[in-house]
Amino acid sequence: MSLEVYGTKGSTLLALANNLKLAIVLAAYQPKLALVLHESEVTLSLKDKKSGFELIEPNAIVKYLANDFTTSNAIDFEEGAVYKAVKSNKVDEISRISDLPTFDKPELTPAQIILFASLYPALKDTTDNTWFVEFSQLAEVQTGIKNAFAITPVERTKETNTGKQNVQTGHLIKKQAAKIVPKPDERNILITSALPYVNNVPHLGNIVGSVLSADIYSRYAKNRNYNTLFICGTDEYGTATETKALEEKVTPQQLCDKYHAIHKEVYDWFDIGFDYFGRTTTPLQTEIAQDIFLKLHKHGYLEEKTSEQLYCEEHKSFLADRFVEGTCPKCDYDDARGDQCDKCGNLLDPLELINPRCKVDGATPVVKESTHIYLKLNELEEPLKEWIIDSSAKGAWSKNSKSITDSWTKRGLEPRCITRDLIWGTPVPLKGYDEKVLYVWFDATIGYISITANYFKDGNLDDYLKWWKNPENVDLYQFMGKDNVPFHTVVFPASQIGTGDNWTKLHHLSTTEYLQYENGKFSKSRGVGVFGNNAKETGVSPSVWRYYLASNRPENQDSHFSWDEFVAKNNNELLANLGNFVNRIVKFLIAKYNGVIPEYNVSNIPDYAAFKTDINTLLSGYIENMESVNLRKGLEIAMAISSRGNQFLQDNKLDNSLYTNQPAKSDAVVGVAINLVYLISAIIYPFMPETTKQINAILNAPSLSITDKFEFVLLPGHCIGKAQYLFSRIDEKKIDEWRSLYGGQQQK
Repeated sequence: MSLEVYGTKGSTLLALANNLKLAIVLAAYQPKLALVLHESEVTLSLKDKKSGFELIEPNAIVKYLANDFTTSNAIDFEEGAVYKAVKSNKVDEISRISDLPTFDKPELTPAQIILFASLYPALKDTTDNTWFVEFSQLAEVQTGIKNAFAITPVERTKETNTGKQNVQTGHLIKKQAAKIVPKPDERNILITSALPYVNNVPHLGNIVGSVLSADIYSRYAKNRNYNTLFICGTDEYGTATETKALEEKVTPQQLCDKYHAIHKEVYDWFDIGFDYFGRTTTPLQTEIAQDIFLKLHKHGYLEEKTSEQLYCEEHKSFLADRFVEGTCPKCDYDDARGDQCDKCGNLLDPLELINPRCKVDGATPVVKESTHIYLKLNELEEPLKEWIIDSSAKGAWSKNSKSITDSWTKRGLEPRCITRDLIWGTPVPLKGYDEKVLYVWFDATIGYISITANYFKDGNLDDYLKWWKNPENVDLYQFMGKDNVPFHTVVFPASQIGTGDNWTKLHHLSTTEYLQYENGKFSKSRGVGVFGNNAKETGVSPSVWRYYLASNRPENQDSHFSWDEFVAKNNNELLANLGNFVNRIVKFLIAKYNGVIPEYNVSNIPDYAAFKTDINTLLSGYIENMESVNLRKGLEIAMAISSRGNQFLQDNKLDNSLYTNQPAKSDAVVGVAINLVYLISAIIYPFMPETTKQINAILNAPSLSITDKFEFVLLPGHCIGKAQYLFSRIDEKKIDEWRSLYGGQQQK
């Protein structure tokens, strides 16, 4: 064939309209002819190499190739008002044209080809003009559009990024009051994490087992706009404090002040968002603990007993079980503790040890009698069991917390000593007990109440009772390691029941197993494992540490900290999945749209309904697991939503070609994806609050609440901010370095 057809060079709307005319008519009538650009000429043309015949006017070329020279009002209309608007290079000018010609049905006539091509820039996303939509769906027209865009680098008009926000209201996090009190007709949640003891720096096992787990759930609850109060504090009384103070040659108060500050610094670095972080060495602790003690005494639930104990004459103190060492009577291990032998695993009584010695100074202790107060758990057993059955079912306690509690109640409860021969503690408010204090595990759980009271002490002090004596309107969620369970499911609630007061008692108990370190165990006493200060020294962000610990949370069985896995999770999950998704869509939106979300229609995305169903199914699973405090699974689903976002971009081939050749689809993919990033910012907030803040800064958007369904909250015209990397790759060489550096150190 001797014919050659050349398109118009350029990126204007007129160039696009002209090339569309030629590309569509060629696809319809001369499919073997290709539309190309001339090497040297700028304007379009049709040339016959044999005869020298040439046409340079696009409408004439369309008629010639279709061999149809019929006159048409539609062509006259296009050559008048429409041509003027197209030549202005403003889509809005084309959009304002009214009284468009109509056709009975879509046909590949010159009139329809010519008018369609000129209207395309303005009507490409329309669903109102039936003829235009049906004509655009013809196979020849689809081919023509593709071929025209292949040679027409259309420069789409970019909006100016003014920094304006356009966010749908009703989906944001409510601002909390300066002091949080229960509200009528709202879900009120009181959250506590086990009070960390002030004799060491907390290690990663301590952190994930209590404060981090509680913080994750607290942030989730607040992001769901539940009225939530999260309190914690340091547990400061007891034998361990006195002994550690002797070891460090300071007073117990000085020791508590030191370690309270250390704990707070570690938790602040880990982004633990307590509403109040207090301590148990306060006047309110004494007042409230003694009040509970005296009510138990008044109601006949306390009794006096005399027993034999080991006493160190060197530092003049009765010895707690853990501060007696000696030879195990069962296996002859010479480093057994007074409560248990680490070699054979048998539980021991310190009086059973052969050649006992004081752990503090090595002196040989003597046996002395001492009189103490016992809580008659046996007389509280029946109402306690009824409460356990009801609360564990309604509150869906974790499996291990139920089994540990059952093991106590099944063998029958016995009176338990709740006083100790110490100076450092809450004084026993009875005559003759001047040199005795309340046992730390009776006293410490009351610390939750006194710490809440201290939260309100500068305002209306009685507001703490609205949390702690309001069981009809408050749900109490408590988080801890499994070794603390009996004190929270037996001793503490039994004490509450025994007072006769209308206490808020445990609703949900979330208990973890142990997080082991590499091939061994974390140990405060032996300084083995990664401690809070070590995590900070690595230079890795708190978000990465929080993510790793949450993804490895020992919910149903022991889990292990591994440096190899730590680095792999950062590089292969956070960086490659979440970081990649956010970075890819944000950079594309900035580069192609100047950071301004375009107008879009999801009907331009194939199978969008299936994608939306996928996201909503995952989101429902996330909410269900977080409500049940299955935090590890919740995080897994959050990352699955991010993975689905990456797949969405891949399936729809978001790239320069899509932006240029299928602008309507590109706009829709961008609009959906950036809103998915916003959703992800909300659902990862409980786990990585600092990362959420980064994403919100990138999106130039306020904090989003966790919605029940995927919603478009960032609206067209919203301007995002600057891109920034969320995560950075960790060199695998750091694994051996960190393993060596942090294998067993802790702050002195």
